[in-house]
Formats: sequence, structure tokens, C-alpha cells
Amino acid sequence: MSVHPEARIHPSAVIEAGARIGAGCVVGPFCVVGPEVGLGEGVELRSHAIVTGTTEIGPASVVFPFACVGEVPQDLKFAGEATRLEIGARARIREGATLNPGTEGGGGLTRVGDDCLLMTGAHVGHDARVGDGVILANQAALAGHCVIGDGVIIGGLSGVHQHVRIGAGAIIGAVTMVTHDVLPYGLVQGPRGKLEGLNLVGLKRRGLDRAAIGAMRAAYDTLAHGDGTLAERARALCDSPDPHVREMAGFLLEPSQRSFLHPV
Repeated sequence: MSVHPEARIHPSAVIEAGARIGAGCVVGPFCVVGPEVGLGEGVELRSHAIVTGTTEIGPASVVFPFACVGEVPQDLKFAGEATRLEIGARARIREGATLNPGTEGGGGLTRVGDDCLLMTGAHVGHDARVGDGVILANQAALAGHCVIGDGVIIGGLSGVHQHVRIGAGAIIGAVTMVTHDVLPYGLVQGPRGKLEGLNLVGLKRRGLDRAAIGAMRAAYDTLAHGDGTLAERARALCDSPDPHVREMAGFLLEPSQRSFLHPV
């Protein structure tokens, strides 16, 4: 066990042999830290938080009460193989959230990027890849093998099917089931999620100017109503001078285990 002398550990906390606790960490009452856990500088575990498995949590992250981070995957094929969970810097993992490590069949790693907010009861399944600045609202759930781009927002009580990819900057409305890949910067809502346009509010928050948003809206219209197949429409946009349009087109041309939500 390696506990930095500047870390503060409550007497009731259980720190198992082998754990690594960085400078400035705070481990609150009745927390449990497993033997293969590493907490970066300034990580705070609030009362009754559990961090176990082969798990790394980046600097300045906070794990709130009753969150369970790093427990074995909810996959019946998991047979105890050595897999990992990596969480970036400045994460906010709220009450009751759950994050599982990877499985051998999925590459052995679940990764959550920097500056993510996982609200109460949110779930990140095995082998998921979550980008930077992602928000999972209350009770939102990612199934195994999902790939979530930077800046995505997933509304409360929403679920994302296994192997689904959601492109950067997309927004998923509350109480939405997402079973197909979502275009970068797309807006999806409804009980069985439908792609209903671009996340215009999110684009403005990102500081995109009117010309860039106009180019993206024109590209979306081409994808929705242009000639040929969706793949042919996407290829026609690959040479766009706008990088966001090229990102949208490239996403649609990447291999996927799910089909796409089609622009309408």
C-alpha cells in the first residue's frame, strides 16, 4: 500500500494492501479502496464510496456517496480475467453511479475521459469508451462496448444499446432509447430515439459562427435528402472545407456494428 503523507484517510475507511493514494487525496468515512486501485492527486472519495478492481482515477476527481467504481462487469461471459477501468481528470461521479471495467472479448479496458459528469445512478458498462466532457444525466445508462464522443450529453433515464457509437457534440433527450449510431452534433429524442436535426444549442455553446453552423445544416440536409445512398451522400461531403462537416461524413463511413439513425 502506498499512501502519500499529504492524503487524509478517515479511520473507518478500508484501504487494502496494494492501493496507491496520491497527494492531497481525501478518503471519507466507510469508503473501500481495493488493492489494485490508483487515486491521482487530489481525488476525493466521499462517505461510503467504493472503488475496486484494477482502476485508475485521474487527478481532482470526486466520487460521491454510494457510487461503485470498478466492480466486475455485468457480462455473463466474464470469467475473472484481468481487465481495467481508467477515469480521467476532474470527473464527477455522483451518488449511486456504477462504472465497470472491460472484458477480454471487448479489449479489456473501459475508459472515461477528462471533465465528465456522471449524475445520480448513471451507468457505464464494460468496454465502453467515453470521451472528454461527457454528461450522463440521472439514471442514464451505457451498455457494453459503446463509444461516446467528446462533449456528448445524454438525458435522464435514457439508455444506449451495446456497440452504439454517438458522435462528438451530440445530444440525447431524456427517456430515449438509442439503438443505432448517432451522427456527430446530432439531436436525438423520443422513446425510440429518432435523429431530428442538429444540436444547434450545443454548436452555439461551442462558439461556432453562423457560417460554420450554416455549412453543417446544409450538410445535414444533403445527408437527409440528397441523391444516392447514405454512404454516397457522405462521401460527397468528405472534401468539404468545413472540418465539422468532414467529421460528420467520416463518422458515417467508419465501420460499425450497428446501423445509423438516418437524418430526416
